[in-house]
Amino acid sequence: MSANRFEHHCSVLNDETKAVRLLADATGLSHQSIKQVMQKGAVWLTNKQGTQRLRRADKKLNQGDELHLYYDERVLASEVAAARLIADEGAYSIWFKPYGMLCQGSKWGDHCTINRWVELNLTPQRPAFIVHRLDRAASGLIIIAHQKKTASALAELFQKRQIKKCYRVVVEGIFAARDEALHISAEIDHRPASSWVSLIEVDQSQNRSLLEVKIDTGRKHQIRRHLAGIGFPVVGDRLHGQANAASEDLQLTAYSLAFCCPLSGELKHYCVEPL
Repeated sequence: MSANRFEHHCSVLNDETKAVRLLADATGLSHQSIKQVMQKGAVWLTNKQGTQRLRRADKKLNQGDELHLYYDERVLASEVAAARLIADEGAYSIWFKPYGMLCQGSKWGDHCTINRWVELNLTPQRPAFIVHRLDRAASGLIIIAHQKKTASALAELFQKRQIKKCYRVVVEGIFAARDEALHISAEIDHRPASSWVSLIEVDQSQNRSLLEVKIDTGRKHQIRRHLAGIGFPVVGDRLHGQANAASEDLQLTAYSLAFCCPLSGELKHYCVEPL
């Protein structure tokens, strides 16, 4: 097995077995390394309740349980900038997700995800459930629920398109001023996708434009793909943009969220300083 990336699966043979010792003996990793890997979400336990991440070194194991370790040195060494709390509403909170932070982990770890960051850094501590997503390369406002019923209620608002999201985007090229927003209706992955684009200002010296974008749908990379499709790739877009995009972070920020709170009925509006 590769020293940088491997997975190991083993059975618990008796009730006295400790996960750290069992995995350390099987892989050659130190006990401290195993504990760190656990904290970063790369150890899983399968028992009668199903399969879930195992973080507690002192978790009681039972004969017949299965342990799974997914070790990827690159993933485990990854670091991201801190997320910023915008508002704590009790049953949910609003955060500013920085560039590079993920909205979903993998079997190889979840320490660079927004929900894990919230679980570890929100006071008082609460579980964190993802309601919607932002691309890893995008930054901006994101809602995290702290109860499953709240997550369902907020997710329903997204499904019914009752949450208004606004983005500020810097693109390559001089975008023409218009009396009304430009409507882009172009399928993404064979599904309908709708975006509305307005000019904020242009920078002639850099041949760039600052745009505001509102979306009716939330397809993967929708804004990036729609803007690239009309000849205005987002600055820093390494997938759909220009060859030199690797030198800059993606210039796309979700700066405004507005919705009617499904718990209180109050109109909520959260905003951060746009690009």
